Amino acid sequence: MPTTGVQFRCAARSDVGLVRANNQDSGYAGANLLVLADGMGGPAGGDIASSVAIAHLAPLDTDNHPADSLLPLLREALMDAHEELAERSTHDPDLQGLGTTCIALMRSGNKLAMVHIGDSRAYVLRDDTLTQVTTDHSFVQYLVDTGQITAEDAEHHPQRNVVLRILGDSQADVTPDETVREAIVGDRWLLCSDGLSGVVSAETIGNVLASVDDPGACAEELIRLALLAGGPDNVTCVVCDIAPVGASEPAPPQIVGAAAKDRRAPSRGGKGAAARAAALDSSGGSEDEDDDADDEAEPRRSHLAPVITLLLTAAVAAGAWLGWTWTQTQYYVIGENDFVTVHQGIPQSIASWKFSHRIEVTDIALSDLPPVHRQLLAEPVTKGSREEIDTYLDQLARSAEETRARARDEAAQSGDHAQSGDTAQSADRAQSARRGRTADSPASARTPTVSPPRSAPARTTGGGAR
Repeated sequence: MPTTGVQFRCAARSDVGLVRANNQDSGYAGANLLVLADGMGGPAGGDIASSVAIAHLAPLDTDNHPADSLLPLLREALMDAHEELAERSTHDPDLQGLGTTCIALMRSGNKLAMVHIGDSRAYVLRDDTLTQVTTDHSFVQYLVDTGQITAEDAEHHPQRNVVLRILGDSQADVTPDETVREAIVGDRWLLCSDGLSGVVSAETIGNVLASVDDPGACAEELIRLALLAGGPDNVTCVVCDIAPVGASEPAPPQIVGAAAKDRRAPSRGGKGAAARAAALDSSGGSEDEDDDADDEAEPRRSHLAPVITLLLTAAVAAGAWLGWTWTQTQYYVIGENDFVTVHQGIPQSIASWKFSHRIEVTDIALSDLPPVHRQLLAEPVTKGSREEIDTYLDQLARSAEETRARARDEAAQSGDHAQSGDTAQSADRAQSARRGRTADSPASARTPTVSPPRSAPARTTGGGAR
């Protein structure tokens, strides 16, 4: 009996939570790929780390990978992300210690391949039974596995946030867990950061997955419960149903969290005590604190003030020059005027002073790229050197060429079908004409004019391989 084709019906949602200042999680939900990454490394590192993981994995979201290539492709993308993060931390002291967890689930036909590193989790709901598919790479999980504590003890252990394996600036093992399994129609998958699994019980998660049909609404409800429980961390959920082919219209990929355009979006909030406390914190200090600040605002006069001012001015100028020099060692690419362009500098500005300038307009047309690349290029994709930019451009050029090749193949197949149809119609008309000449006199018979079959016009694109 033939296996029924399947498709993803999925959604991704993320929230900064009620305590954290920025969102360091990233999530991706596409037609053939799901990714969740939970970054770490302080304000300057975690969001970069999870975004880098998404950037390396998202290009795999196509439907032309054979099943036996899924794990090698995922493994290679993870290691590339790890190497980039390690290199960034080496060259930038502010990024030392950055890293990220990562779960990626990719589909080819009816096969699912998954790689996992860190303490983010994957669950699958089948016939109302929730199963945790991944094993946390954490210190407390090690203690549980070795019988030193129970699973219940692990939930409240003071070192429950210590992760033993991550991508990035770490000397620990970076070998991911890898699995391949069947895609079963009716299964519902959840990828989530510990901002959900750390505060909402598995039983409650299972009840929500079983009761809320729409993947997007389901992810929103899970985040709402995490915020109600205090929202102490960023919360990200990717919910995906394994559905029969044709069950729903294909949707564009969703990117959420640090890798998204709205990465600085405020929390959805909540009605719990933590939400009210967070609202008070964001509204500023009390009137008494403002009065104290006003009292301290009047500086003491000193004869050293002019000298100090001069020294500060010189220091600021020197710092500005060093800062500008550093920006010119950075590069980024972005989609502009239908093509991929390269800029030197960083995508920031102060008033009219811009820290970057365009140095190249490539021949890679945005229209030739898959939707995931076009969405990523709507905002700057930053790299630390021109060599990294060139490597990324080569990847885009190959992707564009693959897209054009598929379009040519589809056009050729369409042309073959049209030619076959015209040939059959010509044969029918010729046979009818012969019958007409047999029934009527040869002089009165009319021979139909048969037009030659038309070939498909050549496809013209605006871009080409670099």
